Amino acid sequence: MPASTKPAATSRFHFPTAYTILFALIIIIAGLTWVIPAGLYQRVASEVVGRDVPVAGTYALTDANPQGVFDVILAPIAGFYDPVGYTANAIDVALFVLMIGGFIGVVTATGAIDAGIKRAMTRLKGQEKWMIPILMGLFALGGTTEGMAEETLAFYVLLTPVMIAAGYDALTAVAIILLGAGIGVLGSTVNAFSTVIASNAAGVPFTDGLALRIGLLVVSFAATTAYVMRYAATVKADPSRSLVFDRKAALLHKSHEGFIL
Repeated sequence: MPASTKPAATSRFHFPTAYTILFALIIIIAGLTWVIPAGLYQRVASEVVGRDVPVAGTYALTDANPQGVFDVILAPIAGFYDPVGYTANAIDVALFVLMIGGFIGVVTATGAIDAGIKRAMTRLKGQEKWMIPILMGLFALGGTTEGMAEETLAFYVLLTPVMIAAGYDALTAVAIILLGAGIGVLGSTVNAFSTVIASNAAGVPFTDGLALRIGLLVVSFAATTAYVMRYAATVKADPSRSLVFDRKAALLHKSHEGFIL
């Protein structure tokens, strides 16, 4: 029978929501305006991006503009639309991010991604090694288009038992998800959450350097996929060569100790 265990004490701490973190950052930045010297760049109109852009090398100190309580309250609105100058700020990027995030949320909620992975595993039974480049390609696609990172957490639970059943180890599943999405983010060809936002801030089209980013993505993906497939083949041929083999043995031993014979 299982050995009696003392129930773990539940923590009353709850991680703050995204809104709480954002408002906390606004308050912190507003407080820093009272401490950090103010400065600005000279700006010129750019026909490429359709707005004024900063001129490199023209930064100079200017009079401070400390932000108060009213400024903090208006900050979320001013991020979209300047209530003083009646000009658009980042509303185009914000709407684009909302659309991409909504699309990913709907697709995830329908279970289409999970169903697709399960279907592919069924069709490739006996040839599971080809699931590695396919899945890494899908995660890389998510990373390079919308910066997929925390969205992959649910896939660890789904993919780990599948990879173990196929003769690999848990580290193979982790590598497929983590490295696949990571390589995609590294390339960030059209990533709205990094490339597009940074390009708008710099005043350049986000398509600048696109060919270089695509090349980086392709080369990195090929090298990473080859490495993961080689490691997976090694583990399948000799499970003792798994980097987590000793951890697996320790967990099995610990689980046996949890029972009274």
